[in-house]
Amino acid sequence: MRIWQVERRKRMRHLIELGGLVIKAGIVDLTGDDRATIYGALLWMADKLKSDQGAQARSLWAAKGKQAFENE
Repeated sequence: MRIWQVERRKRMRHLIELGGLVIKAGIVDLTGDDRATIYGALLWMADKLKSDQGAQARSLWAAKGKQAFENE
């Protein structure tokens, strides 16, 4: 298999996994699959991570995510 095909498959798998997290969190159902709302929320999250509260938010969200994975 060519290198670009391997890299493309890796990228596609990564994107699919990220999309799965959006679905797993219930975001799609809660927003009625409104892509603008989902994108806006992700932009808000990125802004929060760039702010002076970024480290605190990352820590809080990571702990919540780890707990959710453990509870599955």
